[in-house]
Amino acid sequence: MFERDTARHDARHRVVIVGGGVAGLDLAGALARDTGLAVTLIDLATAHVWKPMLHSIAAGTRASAGVEVPYVAQARRHGFTYAAGAVLDIDRAARTVHVDRFVLHGRDLLPERRIAYDTLVLAVGSVAAPFGVEGVEAHARHIDTLIEAQNFQADLLPRLVEAAHAGRQLRIAIVGGGATGVQLAAELLQMADIAGGYGLNDSRATLDVTLVDRGPRLLPAFPETVSAAARARLEGLGVHVRTDVKVVAVDERGLRLDDGAIPADMTVWAAGVQAAPLAKSLTSLTQDQSGRLCIDRHCRSVDDPAIFAIGDCASLTPQGEERPMPSTAQIAYQQAVYLGRHLPAMLAGKEAPPFRHRDFGALVKLGEYDGYADLGKFGISSGVIRGRLARLGHEMLYRRHQMRLHGRAAVLRLWLADRLTSSIRPDDRVAKGD
Repeated sequence: MFERDTARHDARHRVVIVGGGVAGLDLAGALARDTGLAVTLIDLATAHVWKPMLHSIAAGTRASAGVEVPYVAQARRHGFTYAAGAVLDIDRAARTVHVDRFVLHGRDLLPERRIAYDTLVLAVGSVAAPFGVEGVEAHARHIDTLIEAQNFQADLLPRLVEAAHAGRQLRIAIVGGGATGVQLAAELLQMADIAGGYGLNDSRATLDVTLVDRGPRLLPAFPETVSAAARARLEGLGVHVRTDVKVVAVDERGLRLDDGAIPADMTVWAAGVQAAPLAKSLTSLTQDQSGRLCIDRHCRSVDDPAIFAIGDCASLTPQGEERPMPSTAQIAYQQAVYLGRHLPAMLAGKEAPPFRHRDFGALVKLGEYDGYADLGKFGISSGVIRGRLARLGHEMLYRRHQMRLHGRAAVLRLWLADRLTSSIRPDDRVAKGD
């Protein structure tokens, strides 16, 4: 349903959600089941993609068309309103959201407008943090959004083909040894193997990938055994891994370090996490050092009872803890489920239990080459599962996300469709190794 339908819902409590990521889209569908709420979801994109898939879309090992969820279709199915456009600012006094004009394929489809709210939920996510490094915005690529991932992919394969035919290497530098950087490095190698299978000779030798991090090890959120194993696996596949590296600038030639340089034709910045620009622009609301909005135990802004924040743009310090919880998809999902269950009661003036995060461990998937799951929180003796089972766990997380959006029956049909069509789709499962 488009936003022109909102006039029919003036008598209902208006909940506006900004951001259609994992948390925002899940929450919109959950709240729309309450007949006393008129729910509007605002996002610049026209379709949702599960964010942990962006690195595979960027590398070209997964087509975005097969995993996109159009907001219009989801809004019609679940009964909320979709408003297309980027949010320019928020007027807290008037309780309105200022949305920019919406342009698609060069045409102005919607004008600038203001959307009124009674309750506002910010779920705008996060972006990589440049840490003040010169040239990041001008010369480095980002894959924080679907559009950025698609743009990177559209430039990647032509460059690889040109380099292969010219007999030179395509050098890609990835800054950031967290899950995004590590997974992207593996997916790039898988893309090269796929290209080789379709006749691009020496595509693996043509691709030169360097992964750098300023810390002492990769995947700092995982146990050291996982960090060491992932590094060894990547280096065995041909990735140049460098840790304890300080990047001082990025330019058209690659990375400048405090003690040298790393030449690169394409640079991807995947280092650190900070709140999305909209959240950081709300300077009248209390923020942490990363620009995330400080919230209480009910996911409500500590400054404005009409504003809630969830996911990567929210900063919640649990009682008795010194530091806020990290920005993870797991926490974003749990906060969306929490508000979906308890926000209607809170709006009605009823008591609600505080949000409590349950740590279910962490997963990282190195394309089809390897995978790691840290399940130490469940009391498993080693705490780590590796290989095919860990990769299956990553796939099950995605299926759970689909189930939240579409329901169990629909997910079963989607899974069956994937299985039935896999025999006629190009095979992108290459160079497996456990």
